[in-house]
Amino acid sequence: MIKTENHMGTIEITETYFANLIGNTVSSCFGVVGMANSNTRQQLRAFLKKGIIFPDQGVAVQKHSDGLFIDLHIIVTYGLNISAICQSITNKVKYTVEEATGMKVAKIKVFVDGMKAES
Repeated sequence: MIKTENHMGTIEITETYFANLIGNTVSSCFGVVGMANSNTRQQLRAFLKKGIIFPDQGVAVQKHSDGLFIDLHIIVTYGLNISAICQSITNKVKYTVEEATGMKVAKIKVFVDGMKAES
């Protein structure tokens, strides 16, 4: 649970909600072919349930005192400008998370774990 307090009380949001929100946002960005597994739990789940795509795949969210820290592991289309894709993802994720939750995003790190040819 990620908790935040305001003048009206405490708000608790699950990591699953953030992962689904962010995963769907990133997957809709131009140049993103898919998400890569970001931790051992995701790798094991992908191995056991082959062929199933989970919305939280490749997303890690942590709450710190100065805001949310988001790590994204993506696979991009070969031949496109990786820097432009990462900048677009960073802007879109920051806007979406701040609008949907009201929480400040302090840092977004995008890791390009692979490239695929467009099919």
